[in-house]
Amino acid sequence: MSETILIVDDEKEITDLMEVYLQNDGFKVYKFYNGTDALKCIEETKVDLAIIDIMLPDIDGFRICQKIREKFYFPVIMLTAKVADMDKIMGLTLGADDYITKPFNPLEVVARVKTQLRRYMRYNTSVLVKEEEVCEYDIRGLTIHKNSRKCFLFEKELQLTPIEFSILWYLCEHQGTVVPSEELFEAVWKEKYFDSNNNTVMAHIGRLREKMKESARNPKFIKTVWGVGYTIEK
Repeated sequence: MSETILIVDDEKEITDLMEVYLQNDGFKVYKFYNGTDALKCIEETKVDLAIIDIMLPDIDGFRICQKIREKFYFPVIMLTAKVADMDKIMGLTLGADDYITKPFNPLEVVARVKTQLRRYMRYNTSVLVKEEEVCEYDIRGLTIHKNSRKCFLFEKELQLTPIEFSILWYLCEHQGTVVPSEELFEAVWKEKYFDSNNNTVMAHIGRLREKMKESARNPKFIKTVWGVGYTIEK
């Protein structure tokens, strides 16, 4: 069964063009020109990935992303005509998985959709694990399970996205050592690290801390080693 892609953008030509390219690649597409109808579709229909424009006539894309992350974990790609780093950081902080700046090549959008879906499917598919492999960590009340991909903080489950879970698992695997931002990005995103990717890592760490009710200045678990990376102490 082909994956379902939701597109919401008030620029009809862009939305229709993306629909054609995605359908030609075998995807099922739902397209909307406003956020209200898109949110209704998400509540009523199984969606595997959403492509959301920031500037919409009724609800901005940031708000839509935020509403999606209250219930769902499928990948979200943000579209924008803006290039400001703060817009990217805002979207990533609210749970977006990727960012594309207009104007763009439709083939790039299709490639990014496939990349995000591969990650999502990989993170949510059960795999055989060697008996010797550690499948669970319990660090001062933080419990994380590899097989079920569930995480609990003082017995309360944290609702983490696949990327957030992978970041936390990697840091737990390397507890007691400082993980450089470059290593963390390449281990989780499976892509080559560039300086601009530091904002991506920082935004997701910020989102994780928010879900863990952690103070950025005095965190109990994920600590920042300035200029280097992040660590979870033993």
